[in-house]
Amino acid sequence: MPKMKTKKGAAKRFKVRAGGTIKRGQAFKRHILTKKTTKNKRQLRGSTAVHDADVASVKAMLPFA
Repeated sequence: MPKMKTKKGAAKRFKVRAGGTIKRGQAFKRHILTKKTTKNKRQLRGSTAVHDADVASVKAMLPFA
């Protein structure tokens, strides 16, 4: 049998927390920030959990996490 491999792009983007939820960074904070409101940019700080509908596909990309 071939080895199971981790998708390295996913490994750089996601971390599994101690409780089992998957942490991800916020999108829409990289460029074209002048037209976004200060409130919007402030609420995009930090990290959040992966949505329930996407957890299965993220776990499949991270078999050893």
